Amino acid sequence: MKRRLALLTVSLCAVTALPAQAVAEDTHLEGRLPSGAAYTMDVPAAWNGTVLLYSHGYTPAGQANPARNAPDAPTRDELLQEGYALIGSSYATTGWAVTEAVPDQLATLETFTGRFGPARRTLAWGTSYGGLVTTVLAERHAERFDGSLAMCGLVQGGVANWNSTLDPVFALKTLLAPDSDIPLTGFADETAARTAASELTAAVDAAQRGPQGRARIALAAALHHIPGHNSPAQSEPAPDDRASRQANQYAAVRGLVQQPAFGWRHEAEGRAGGNPSWNTGVDYTALLHASPLHKEVTELYKEAGASLRADLTALNRAPRVSADPAAVRWMRRTSVLTGRLTDPQLAVHTTGDALIPVAAESAYRRAADAAGAGPLLGQAYVRAPGHCTFTAGEMVAALHTLEHRLDAGRWDTAPDALNARARQADPAGAARYAAYRPAPYPRPYDLAHPADARS
Repeated sequence: MKRRLALLTVSLCAVTALPAQAVAEDTHLEGRLPSGAAYTMDVPAAWNGTVLLYSHGYTPAGQANPARNAPDAPTRDELLQEGYALIGSSYATTGWAVTEAVPDQLATLETFTGRFGPARRTLAWGTSYGGLVTTVLAERHAERFDGSLAMCGLVQGGVANWNSTLDPVFALKTLLAPDSDIPLTGFADETAARTAASELTAAVDAAQRGPQGRARIALAAALHHIPGHNSPAQSEPAPDDRASRQANQYAAVRGLVQQPAFGWRHEAEGRAGGNPSWNTGVDYTALLHASPLHKEVTELYKEAGASLRADLTALNRAPRVSADPAAVRWMRRTSVLTGRLTDPQLAVHTTGDALIPVAAESAYRRAADAAGAGPLLGQAYVRAPGHCTFTAGEMVAALHTLEHRLDAGRWDTAPDALNARARQADPAGAARYAAYRPAPYPRPYDLAHPADARS
């Protein structure tokens, strides 16, 4: 879709509320907030009165960090065609930037209101790490929003995320490199984190060449609920094709080691002032038995002629990782969710997500139900491999489903209804919503459960 845009670049240090203003033509605004974060806004001439505040996903330190107001260009173009105003910021910093992202997103909304006047309806939405930012906005600044949409979101919260990221690398080090001194937390600097990632990656690569090593990699994948079909680049294996499923898990485990488990962790630990995760007291036998991948692991060990019981005993006897209490408190204060929604939130997730496993949705369901906000939380699932691999139609359908809840006072998240909305928004795109129930999250942690809050 080609649209005529009037490009206005502004830099505002203060925002004064103005009356609602008519938009004579499609308007594009770019500028910087006092924090230094960039923002971008698109307002169509036929604005329908709804503004969508988009929170983008995780940007690793050192990478480009532009302002974004939609997940991708096709979704942006469709929403502008439908009359929505789209706004969003870059956040002032990269990495685990929730302490900058939340105020920067609120300041972006203030800037929009100062320029265009109050919206009829304001919705927060975001993808991946932006799903966490969106949910923090919804829980802590509910007065600013009418509803929220978290897509492929890190809605298990920060402590649960880092605990669950620790488990697979702990298993890999213990079983594949037991005599190494590879650190899993508390890296001296970025170079040390990269070196640790490289050393563990080499051990994983070597293990993949033998059947026992492949079984052990599958065990590590099962602790993180990494599915056997987790990328659109992979052909979907048959249900009994364990070899292909394990090969797909190996690729995802390798990616987990190379980025989140070391480099991204180092950045987050720097913010938290130490290690915010632990595995003291964890029973890895119980954790595996609760995994939806338990059967696959068991069969791979049998085929390899290896002892799963011996490896689980080794994991349960290995020296554990303890958290730094001050770092846990920082993560709990900034990045752990309460479940206390006061407006509707719709969460959607792909079922084949290796980066933020679909079980994250079970973690937030646990929190919302415990906080008494369960009826406000709608959840829907796209049966597809990969992280945030939604079509434009599927994302627009999710937005329209949230709006239906706001207008009708009830959820209509049946897959047929969502797929009909997706096909209407994007007739040429896939519509893959399906009935699905994720497994419980391996180690949930939220502020709605007193035992979590005390840890």
